[in-house]
Amino acid sequence: MLSQSSFDIPVRQPVSEEKLEFLRSWEAYGEGRGRVETKETHMSWLFFTTRHVYKLKKPISYRGFLDFTTLEARGYYCREEVRLNQRLASSVYLGVVGLVKDDRGRLQLAGKGEVVDWLVKMRRLPSDRMLDQKILARKLLSGDLERLGHLLVTFYKQASLALNSPAEYRERLERAILENRSALFDPGYGLARTLVEKPFLFQLSFVRKEAALLGSRAETGKVIEGHGDLRAEHICLESQPVIFDCLEFNRDFRFLDVVDELCFLSLDCERLGSTQVGEALLELYLERTRDSVPPALLDFYRAYRACLRAKLAIWHIHDLEPSDWTPWKDRAEEYLRLACKYAARA
Repeated sequence: MLSQSSFDIPVRQPVSEEKLEFLRSWEAYGEGRGRVETKETHMSWLFFTTRHVYKLKKPISYRGFLDFTTLEARGYYCREEVRLNQRLASSVYLGVVGLVKDDRGRLQLAGKGEVVDWLVKMRRLPSDRMLDQKILARKLLSGDLERLGHLLVTFYKQASLALNSPAEYRERLERAILENRSALFDPGYGLARTLVEKPFLFQLSFVRKEAALLGSRAETGKVIEGHGDLRAEHICLESQPVIFDCLEFNRDFRFLDVVDELCFLSLDCERLGSTQVGEALLELYLERTRDSVPPALLDFYRAYRACLRAKLAIWHIHDLEPSDWTPWKDRAEEYLRLACKYAARA
């Protein structure tokens, strides 16, 4: 039986079938006749036309870090998503569009009437140029990484500094580690206890023994407001790379060490089958910024991020029937095995 932790049980309101039916139809978008592709994620519905993508946030709440349950909140976070993604994907995010009901009760996009929801409008990106697809197809070129690395280095040099003191930064890390451990130890998930214990013993030992090192990262301006969800599937390697889908719903989650964020990307690329991509981007950043980082700190951040991804993976089972749990349990254990590897190496 799963525990009823306030952090792992989402509060949901259903998206009305009327809205979904309208947004699935090509007539809604004024782009001519054509098929509208749809994709459902944990927090959104995405509608793909020939040229654009429209994102509708679900009326969902994860108590403690996310709340989209009101129309006002969804409108606010749509605007925040566009604002924040201007930093790394200004050519992609085109604005916020109201879904309205006219005086006859008919739904339409960006028309006159009562706003019943909000959507983010984006330029549709070529799927074959996404970093995850290029890794899987083994079609990544050295020039792709050079351009991506340049974009990231420029972004981090210009990023706003987080306001955490050294002590606050260490405390936030330790609190997050303990929350991740508590979630993954839930016996209802059936995760192998040895897989959970080892990386957390390492992380807690490191954050306590290396307090001065971690504190110095905040003190010397290395803890910044970053992207927050830097994964390969959020990077499109056009002639000028774009990095999209910034984490918009919780500002605290964007406050992190630069190398923590790069280790997160490195972890994701390794899971896809390439250790070289993440290592190359890390080396490029370290070389161009002359940031001095002990290897053990990199493995600490990798283990920390792997455990966080394991937690997010296993949380998917709350939306599924028990017969459908296996893929997400396997994904969580895959991340935990990576975390164990980093802990052993460090």
